[in-house]
Amino acid sequence: MAKYMEKKQWIFVLTIGLGTMLNPLNSSMISVALTRLQHDYQLSFADVSWLISIFYLASAAGQPVMGKLSDMFGAKKLFLSGLIIVTAACLLALFSPNFLFLLGCRALQAIGSSALFPSGMSMVRSHISKNQAHALAVLSVFASTSAAFGPSISGFLIAAWDWHAIFWINFPFTIIGFVLAIFILPKTESGTIDIRRIDFKGIFLFIASIVGLILFLLSLDGYIRWWALLIFLVGGILFYVQEKGHNEPFIDIQSLKKNRNVTMVYLQFTSINTVYYCYFFGFPTFLQQVQGYTEERTGLIMLALAGFGVIVSPIAGGLIDRHGSKLPMMIGAVLLLIGTGLLLTYRETSPLLWLLVIMAVLGMSNGFNNISTQTALYEHVNPEDTGTASGLFQTSRYLGSILSGSLLGLTFNRQLDLSQFHLVAMVCFTFCLLIVAMSWKLPGQMEISREKKV
Repeated sequence: MAKYMEKKQWIFVLTIGLGTMLNPLNSSMISVALTRLQHDYQLSFADVSWLISIFYLASAAGQPVMGKLSDMFGAKKLFLSGLIIVTAACLLALFSPNFLFLLGCRALQAIGSSALFPSGMSMVRSHISKNQAHALAVLSVFASTSAAFGPSISGFLIAAWDWHAIFWINFPFTIIGFVLAIFILPKTESGTIDIRRIDFKGIFLFIASIVGLILFLLSLDGYIRWWALLIFLVGGILFYVQEKGHNEPFIDIQSLKKNRNVTMVYLQFTSINTVYYCYFFGFPTFLQQVQGYTEERTGLIMLALAGFGVIVSPIAGGLIDRHGSKLPMMIGAVLLLIGTGLLLTYRETSPLLWLLVIMAVLGMSNGFNNISTQTALYEHVNPEDTGTASGLFQTSRYLGSILSGSLLGLTFNRQLDLSQFHLVAMVCFTFCLLIVAMSWKLPGQMEISREKKV
């Protein structure tokens, strides 16, 4: 009987894992497809970079909403609905008549996949009491691995077929996941339906403000859109006022003001992701359009960035267990600084091996940064605030990803060569110095212990 229950729990976790991996997988697979899409739709890089921004913007807005809808309508219903939305979005994307339609499909894909994580986590917490931490760790592996190896998977798919393949690949996961979910996932009760709990006004102002910022940044190399800057500033002020007065705000401004260490972690994580995703999305485009590599070979080269991040993650975890978050955080920040500095030494005549070394250093930095910043966050929040803090942590990731897309769109828009990629690296180097400073500023384990005693 015990073995049967263990087997049933394994299938339960697998079912949820098939859903929760779709958001990180689809967010990363687009990196190798950007060049092909740019050519097919005859777009500038600034235009095609919206495929990055729209996905993360929809995810940032969608996840907190879906978390509340999961409580209202039941986690299983929302999980199944998310799989249906992703399937529909991918099917529509295959027949996109124009780029705007494809952007809409990407947004719908992000919203559907955003429903899967909060509903899946809710079912794990509610129905797995034994080895719950192990189950959560397995789901984390699903998400991190799919995100890390998305470019490599995308490279092989596009080389074998076309960019449409990155949407086709979703169907086996959504169909199998849907069938398993019907029979494996437990029925969950619906809660009280109160749409007023969702801060729609705050979400709208957040989206309007971020879109204004993106439009302004992308215009800096030509005719500057001052009206977009005005939208960003006015939207940001109205957003601040709205969040201060809402009972369940989209972003809890008051808690951020009270806990400066937590705010520092969010700013640091936003900066880390701005730098990392500049490379994550920038390298595939550079390798294809400047170095002339095929999508398949680009995907293989990207393994250096992804693989080393996965390899060092257990080492980072061990350091955290022994010394707390600050030491691995400093290591990650310094590695990111070193990797960015090394990128500035790369020349047209440099061998591929040197580029692989640089990507390996940057990949290792990501392995240290991801786990250490998340641990640092939990060291500075009360246990009852963990859920809200985790949501804002993901929002920080999305903001960094959106900013990276805007930076790449601005620098790669008119021309793409090594000097432009070096320009990206120089901007990132400034961010890296800021990241190192913030890592140093955050209190270590002993300081945290003293603060808690006081």
